[in-house]
Amino acid sequence: MFGAALLKEELHQLKTKERRIVIDAIAEARSHGDLSENAEYDAAKERQAFVEGRIAELEGKLSAAQIIDPTTLDAEGRVVFAATVDLEDLDSGAKVTYQIVGLDEADLKLSKVSVTSPIARALIGKSAGDVVEVQAPSGPREYEILEVRYI
Repeated sequence: MFGAALLKEELHQLKTKERRIVIDAIAEARSHGDLSENAEYDAAKERQAFVEGRIAELEGKLSAAQIIDPTTLDAEGRVVFAATVDLEDLDSGAKVTYQIVGLDEADLKLSKVSVTSPIARALIGKSAGDVVEVQAPSGPREYEILEVRYI
């Protein structure tokens, strides 16, 4: 599932289920009497603020989102947003593959790196055969770009 679909799914969950749960929790807490010393009421109101804030954030992101289908890209072999890049670590010889995605979609376990990450910033604009230096927490690392794909 792509980033926009995940955001839409989360938004739907918040609006249809979480909102109802919070409203019910507030109603239940109110039924217990004095609100000034009611920890359940305070917790429910905090949860409501979080849910409504997240809904607003997701609606803002989705309204400004630009959906990019990697298969339609024609970047002439250069690394761009949404590209999948095969790399070789020049020190260890280890081969890795990353897809460059938006911040909300990044998940290193799925080999998806944020466009704002050091490795993505080093790769953007480069082509197969280029060597890039990435500033990693353990120090600089060099990678050779083996292949750039738009899948």
